[in-house]
Amino acid sequence: MKLSDIELVVFDLDGTLIDSVPDLAIATNQTLQALGQPSVSEAQVRDFVGNGADTLLARALSQNIVVKPELAPELCLRARQLFDEFYAQTEHKNSKLYPTVSTTLAALHQAGINMALLTNKPSQFLPAILTQQHIAHCFVDIIGGDTFARKKPDPMALAWLLNKYQLKSKQVLMVGDSKHDIETAKNAGCRSFGLSYGYNHGESIALSRPDFVAQQLDELLIILGLVGEHG
Repeated sequence: MKLSDIELVVFDLDGTLIDSVPDLAIATNQTLQALGQPSVSEAQVRDFVGNGADTLLARALSQNIVVKPELAPELCLRARQLFDEFYAQTEHKNSKLYPTVSTTLAALHQAGINMALLTNKPSQFLPAILTQQHIAHCFVDIIGGDTFARKKPDPMALAWLLNKYQLKSKQVLMVGDSKHDIETAKNAGCRSFGLSYGYNHGESIALSRPDFVAQQLDELLIILGLVGEHG
């Protein structure tokens, strides 16, 4: 199946466009060390990410993807303050675009398809990351996890985009790597494109029943009819 009526493609960031876990792991362990807490492995961080920095830190402090209910709120607040400082200090030097991301975004941009970014990552980090990866110019809107009162999987941000560009929900395609991205699209009545890599806690993205499942981002060009089945 191909789509011919998509006017806006909305991308998740972490786990979809960039692999940011190496830098997130560094900042997380610096935070834990500063708090006198045991460290976590990069593999654990890869499993903990996907629901925003606060959840990542709560899981790291709990040493488990299931957050300890007795975790003190003041400890979590202090952890977040430290994490933001340490994460900025990484300068995102170890974060990289996934394969085919650069060429796919360039092809969409050249084809005149509007693109937006919708991530739960704090807005303060986005300009530096997008500029460093040379993709900032691709997006007509950049929405962070603190831009609106509610973040993904709440459809608030997608609803705002629909209203801003006066689009019907079927004209918007959400691209992401986690069940929260797919839920966000469904909650807004939009179509969804799920990537099999990224951060989905070891669960197949197909279980979330996106409209499309892909191994690499460039398959999006086929879905949108910009290239043929064989390139």
